[in-house]
Amino acid sequence: MTASGEFPATTPIGSRADAEGYVAMVCFKHGPPLLHGVELEWTVHHADDPHRPLDAAHLSQALGVHAPPTLVRGSPQLPLGRGSLVTVEPGGQVEISGPASASVPRLIEDTAADAAELTSLLHDAGLAPGDHGLDAFRPPRRLLTVPRYAAMERAFEQLGPHGPRMMCSTAGLQVCLDAGEADQTALRWRALHDFGPALVALFANSRRRTGNDTGWASARTEATFGTCAPFTEPPPLDGNPAETWARTAMDAPVLCLRRGDNWDAPAGLTFGAWADGALPDDRPTYEDLDYHLSTLFPPVRPRGYLEVRYLDAQQGDGWIEPTLLLIALMSDPALVDQAVAAAEPAAGRWFPAAREGLEDKLVLQAARELVDLGTGALSRTGVDQDLIDEVGNRLHCIVDDTHRRRAS
Repeated sequence: MTASGEFPATTPIGSRADAEGYVAMVCFKHGPPLLHGVELEWTVHHADDPHRPLDAAHLSQALGVHAPPTLVRGSPQLPLGRGSLVTVEPGGQVEISGPASASVPRLIEDTAADAAELTSLLHDAGLAPGDHGLDAFRPPRRLLTVPRYAAMERAFEQLGPHGPRMMCSTAGLQVCLDAGEADQTALRWRALHDFGPALVALFANSRRRTGNDTGWASARTEATFGTCAPFTEPPPLDGNPAETWARTAMDAPVLCLRRGDNWDAPAGLTFGAWADGALPDDRPTYEDLDYHLSTLFPPVRPRGYLEVRYLDAQQGDGWIEPTLLLIALMSDPALVDQAVAAAEPAAGRWFPAAREGLEDKLVLQAARELVDLGTGALSRTGVDQDLIDEVGNRLHCIVDDTHRRRAS
């Protein structure tokens, strides 16, 4: 996010109320829901031994001119062949994000091509992308030395073990959808949250951590929710989403005070307090507020569009199923209404879903109904029939196999 023309980036913020108004304006932008986006993230391992620690220099060599400046200072960070930029997370996880597209078939085709190109670059260097939403082999270890991640790591370490795990050991699939017209936004916001427990369970694959069974179907969800609760947990869904999110952003701690080489923020400083003058000699700017918003990690993050962040990274081309399922479920207001009703038995059951996966009866019920609705609407995405059939078969296999196992 960047400050709008109405709020120049370097303008000091006068008060918390001013900051809340800005957040509500820039984080929820209204209009016809036309664009879709997807971001793919993977942990990275040595192909011959996934337990071996990753080396920043080795990863830099593999990525070459595509490496981000956070990994290689001065790198041109050239996009991959279909336009995706490669970024690197603190523990060496790699991520690709391409331009949003109004064409779902084009989005799938371009993302798949760039994912294949990145995988080839890694393989040529003896590296391989991970298959799970959490590093199953190694403890968290920060590779990137930039001030942002050093400050975040120190702040999160004060709260427990989950922050370093989230930063350095997790990998997610992010699906990005427009917020929709003003009269649709609240429903679309609620729908993406209400779908969350069923979809977390449906695509959970991060049970193991450093070689041990965590007891969680999605230990990635455990780590992300536990990083800086309650701000990394699902938000309240009552009231106006933009106003609620703005208040949440103000109450969240400042993780990075971008001053000098050390970006550590004073303990207990919230952005709302900073905007109201808690640091009299250092007023925050709208650029500081934009940066603060980038350090918040809820399960759905509003960024002008809605960024779904609660899905585990998937093996190979497995990212296509959750991407198309979400796009299909959100493709029509009437269908969104039906899907919210289908998700209702599991709405709010985030922790049972993350622990038990589809073994939770209510979560399985919601997942089956969402799969039925979503696969019935896959034609709305415009992808070809072969892909519709393949995705439908895969999704039904997941829920049907679980149902048969529970019944036996």
